[in-house]
Amino acid sequence: MKHRRITKRGTSIAAAGAAAVIAGALTFSYASASQAPSERILSVEGAGRLATSLVADLDGRTAGSFYDAKSRKLVVNVVDESAAERVRDKGAVAKIVAHTLGELNSARATLKSKATIPGTSWSIDPRSNKVVVTADSTVKGAKLAKLTEVTRSLGGKVEVNRSAGEFEPFVAGGDAIWGGSSRCSLGFNVVRNGEPYFLTAGHCTAAVQSWSDTQGGAQIGVTEEGSFPGDDYGLVKYTAGTDHPSEVDLYNGSAQAITQAGEATVGQQVQRSGSTTQLHDGQVTGLDETVNYQEGTVEGLIKTDVCAEPGDSGGAMFSGSTALGLTSGGSGDCSAGGTTFFQPVTEALDAYGAEIG
Repeated sequence: MKHRRITKRGTSIAAAGAAAVIAGALTFSYASASQAPSERILSVEGAGRLATSLVADLDGRTAGSFYDAKSRKLVVNVVDESAAERVRDKGAVAKIVAHTLGELNSARATLKSKATIPGTSWSIDPRSNKVVVTADSTVKGAKLAKLTEVTRSLGGKVEVNRSAGEFEPFVAGGDAIWGGSSRCSLGFNVVRNGEPYFLTAGHCTAAVQSWSDTQGGAQIGVTEEGSFPGDDYGLVKYTAGTDHPSEVDLYNGSAQAITQAGEATVGQQVQRSGSTTQLHDGQVTGLDETVNYQEGTVEGLIKTDVCAEPGDSGGAMFSGSTALGLTSGGSGDCSAGGTTFFQPVTEALDAYGAEIG
């Protein structure tokens, strides 16, 4: 997409952010999951609603869930047979696991207090029923020794993977929005108090105040708010008469209309659009990811196996017409593949009192 396209069509694209953690992907067998004739075929949205209902109904006796895209069923981790029966009665697949959600969250708390080391990330993986920790190439020497000490103390509740790259947010060569020599990607067009804005990454708005759609071009927007680290979202107010349809460029001459925002689900198939690497797809592999960048810690991110490269930062991750995330960072590229982290868009919308539009 040409940079001027933002002015012509107001594309709310997203160039997804940074790149990918090359962590060994787990292949998990569902052979131990219970089977029942009443198991329901579900959409991602239906699975999400059912998972929320079961968590409330079982009052802490679940240990995470994920969507099996191949069978189109919801798999729910439980720690006892009575909870498993309740899950089956509701039409989901019950899988009895070793670790409760409380135990896994306790392991996360230990990592946060004792191993918040730049170049590491972690989240609960419902497929393996473990906290998966990833360490990038900068974690070595004393930092690696410390991480090893802490993770070993947590026993079988934790799995450690290594990434060949380096976790970092990217403010460079993206699509459509420039601030001086820095370039990021527009995420989604939104409306607040009847006025047009767009969302992008917080590490972009932390570096840039005035935005244009070409390098050195006329201003189209100014940064109004932003949060980074901690979170990674920013809000830019349009200052020019730029069209701002709610859509994402698919790089095939068409665009995907965005009509709503939603929560991501582990196992969900997603896409991300960006000018550096255009359109790529993949799957959500983790939620509530903690990523320790050199610049600081960001919590609550979506982890995916979608690739991205420098210049895609701030762009949109979506599924059909539903906005899901803003690219935060990661490591890797679209030749080797990897993992990209996304800021949940619903959190940004709630923070700013904005809505998709």
